Amino acid sequence: MGEDTAFIVNDLQNQIGFENGLSSKFKGCKTTTTIGDKTYVIGGGNDESTLFVEVRIFYQATGNWVTPIVLGSKPNACKGLSAISLNDDRILIIKKGPTPNDCILFLEVDTWFVREQKKTRGTEVVAWSKGVMGDAEKPVVISGPSGVGKGTLISMLMNEFPSMFGFSVSHTTRAPRGVEKDGVDYHFTEQTIMDKEIKDGKFVEHASVHGNLYGTSIEAIEVVTDAGKRCILDIDVQGARSVRASSLEAILIFICPPSMKELETRLRRRRTETEEHILQRLRNAEVEMEQGKSSGIFDHILYNDNLDDCYESLKKLLGIEGAATATQISAHQGIDLPADHSVLKMDNKIIINCGTPEPEKATERIVLDVSSLKGGAPGRTRGLDVLPLTHFEMA
Repeated sequence: MGEDTAFIVNDLQNQIGFENGLSSKFKGCKTTTTIGDKTYVIGGGNDESTLFVEVRIFYQATGNWVTPIVLGSKPNACKGLSAISLNDDRILIIKKGPTPNDCILFLEVDTWFVREQKKTRGTEVVAWSKGVMGDAEKPVVISGPSGVGKGTLISMLMNEFPSMFGFSVSHTTRAPRGVEKDGVDYHFTEQTIMDKEIKDGKFVEHASVHGNLYGTSIEAIEVVTDAGKRCILDIDVQGARSVRASSLEAILIFICPPSMKELETRLRRRRTETEEHILQRLRNAEVEMEQGKSSGIFDHILYNDNLDDCYESLKKLLGIEGAATATQISAHQGIDLPADHSVLKMDNKIIINCGTPEPEKATERIVLDVSSLKGGAPGRTRGLDVLPLTHFEMA
């Protein structure tokens, strides 16, 4: 592996005696990390100046190599990387490269999302997740029967706190209508593409309507969060059930009418639908009410008897009774990974010793706090905290 061993943090090859196998099978591999009886080889390519971040798995018990299905957005090529395992379910990757928003990543190997994908596919699966500095508020899912006033409540939130909340852009397989713009009104996509992304776990909810697919992707929610806003989702009970079953951490709120009689009055007051449609909505509402109250899907249930009172209760649940500002997420910081370095894990801290592969001779140390990680594949892992330290004294 030559001079590139400068970028290897956990060089376990000599320990488990398969260095020759590595060299012949994966020229240019840069780091290996062992979890249990599996050694994950990360990085590869024949160009010694640029690494293509690939993943292979070596089973120590059998001596077999496996190429897993790799989900998530594949990292860009880089000029060096280091890796260290966290809690036996994911590997922290620190890349050397020109783009600061692509320098810290996680390779999930046994998280909830990966385990579910393994069950579905019946084969080995890993998944990439971007590491993001700082934290963010959980997305908010608001559900309820038609006519209950959930749209009005959401509009009130958006009007009072325009810089704090935002909507995700849904995907659909139908064609654009009129002046609809891709990425603004919808993400317009093909059936085969959306089917594959649903299978890959990239959607928190989806439904078929009149022969076309509609859905909310995790990436669309993350884009809102990246902009410093809290994402609001207005979806039905079935969609909320899908969100609850997904890997997305969200707050789910169900809005109830004071009674079915009052709901009927509100629907008729609209004067926008036929009698048949009103009766159908009322039948659907009875089913949704039963599911919303008894299924355990929702974290909170609010009764919209009085709109202003219900709105105040909603703000209280979201912790914004008084003045509120937008959620702040720290800018993604890059790490200029030097050629000579080592990486150590101490409790919930990852310590990068710079300037030398020998920790006690380090000229500078960078400490990553990984104690507050949230989220994960197929989107972002948030909650990283990076603190550069000079002459850091290790306990």
